[in-house]
Amino acid sequence: MTTRVLLADDQPLIRAGYRMILDSEPDLEVVGEAVNGREAVFLARTTRADVVLMDIRMPEVDGIEATRRIAADEDLAGVRILVLTTFEEDENVLRAVRAGAAGFLGKNVGPAELLHAVRTVASGDSILSPAATKALVRHVLAHPESDPPQAPAPLELLTDREREVVVLAAHGLSNDRIAEHLHLSPLTAKTHVNRAMSKLNTRDRAQLVVLAYRTGLVRPDDARP
Repeated sequence: MTTRVLLADDQPLIRAGYRMILDSEPDLEVVGEAVNGREAVFLARTTRADVVLMDIRMPEVDGIEATRRIAADEDLAGVRILVLTTFEEDENVLRAVRAGAAGFLGKNVGPAELLHAVRTVASGDSILSPAATKALVRHVLAHPESDPPQAPAPLELLTDREREVVVLAAHGLSNDRIAEHLHLSPLTAKTHVNRAMSKLNTRDRAQLVVLAYRTGLVRPDDARP
């Protein structure tokens, strides 16, 4: 099955680079290009894209607002948004996550990382770059009173293995890296992460990271695996 990708970036050279990388893959197809957030929302509806590569800083309507509009549209419930930006700042990460982004990467990623991220979010998973994870954690630690969990997290429901994968995810490891670290198959690692998210009632990977730090399962001074 081919994944349909929409590019949203106001820089033609950036879009051309993304298109060259994505169109070289048999399972990926670029179906449109938007130069601002308003156009991105329109094309998300008309092209029926599966994934939108969304820049943050665009004219007229920025990428955060465009993400919010797409995520709020019931007719676009299946569209997954992967935010790519030069600025992996605390505020940008938090705003993108709150708006409904399924992933957040810096524009300095290589082609292989970009392709992996597109396929990851297309499959229904979430992805955060290590830098984005650190930025999110910094915000949580600096503002412990914001976004409180709706209910106490039932950490006791997690198996020992699920606790392990939550800790590794909170340190910014992808499912593939978690699999390598624990000597599991990528599918098994993904299953453990998804089960942990379900038990902890977390919507996505970003919420899982926040919860891990808020509950003390992971602490700022813990050594990264």
